[in-house]
Amino acid sequence: MTEHAPPPEPTGRIVLLTTSHRVAPGLLSWSAWQALRTADRVLCADAGHPQLPYLREAGVEVEHEIPDAHALVEACAGGRTVVVLPTGEGDQRLTDGLARLAGSGRLAMPDLELLPGSYDLPGARLLDLVQVMDRVRRECPWTSRQTHEGLVKYALEEAYELVEAIEAGDREELREELGDVLLQVVFHARIAQEGGPEDEDEPFSIDDVAGDLVEKLIRRHPHVFGDEAAETPEDVSAHWQRTKAVEKQRQSVTDGIPLGQPALALAAKLAGRARAGAPDVGLPRGEGVGYELLELAARAEAEGVDPETALRAAARAYRAAIRAAEGLTE
Repeated sequence: MTEHAPPPEPTGRIVLLTTSHRVAPGLLSWSAWQALRTADRVLCADAGHPQLPYLREAGVEVEHEIPDAHALVEACAGGRTVVVLPTGEGDQRLTDGLARLAGSGRLAMPDLELLPGSYDLPGARLLDLVQVMDRVRRECPWTSRQTHEGLVKYALEEAYELVEAIEAGDREELREELGDVLLQVVFHARIAQEGGPEDEDEPFSIDDVAGDLVEKLIRRHPHVFGDEAAETPEDVSAHWQRTKAVEKQRQSVTDGIPLGQPALALAAKLAGRARAGAPDVGLPRGEGVGYELLELAARAEAEGVDPETALRAAARAYRAAIRAAEGLTE
């Protein structure tokens, strides 16, 4: 009579449960809660892990230990499931040990599962940026002394560098320059959080800035968030201008146009506002190249061309021609 070998013992399962520090503790996925509640053991080496109070509240018992890789494999013998909450550093020693055991072929390894308990939402890294900016503002000798007024030149420089990256079509440079412009926003908001020199200068934070912007975008897009209809970009622009006029309660269509911007952009902006909402006002006539440029800028705007961008493109071509004549290459 032939004897049958006993079936192999179940090897069990190791679950490495990862969580994002950018998501509030306790907000775990359903699969994560299922794994925690059905596990034979839940281990965490960090007694201060932010998830622990919420696990205790849910009745999940957590042991404050992380065995070495060999002991963890043995803990899974008989088909048991062990959930491990890695520390912020990721418990590299344990994962390296498990990899070595699996590669040795000497042990029947349990199933190893990496289970994300929470995921970063889009924009989550902005939380990191706010935290880093806060620390830099407090601890950096240069950053801690900066004011809104002192940073103005950097905001202008970064804006122009962003324009140059866009015009050059350099995606890597574009990504970096967008970050530099974003830094200016976060930097100014962090300074504003401390209040101003006058008693009426109430502090505000990056959350206030973002909150105001969200409300503005919703208000000015009634065709997206409301019942208005907009079929063309021109319809959207009209919605925007009407809503803006009500919000700002301006007396003139020229109100709010920054006079400090480059002259061609200023001329085009004035011409656009005049076409959209002013009485029929002709261009002023006068002698000199200034009036000629004003006429060109107004004509470009009416044709849907940004004169500032057009002139910059022509200037770049001129620069390239000069360098070519000098025997230089880009």
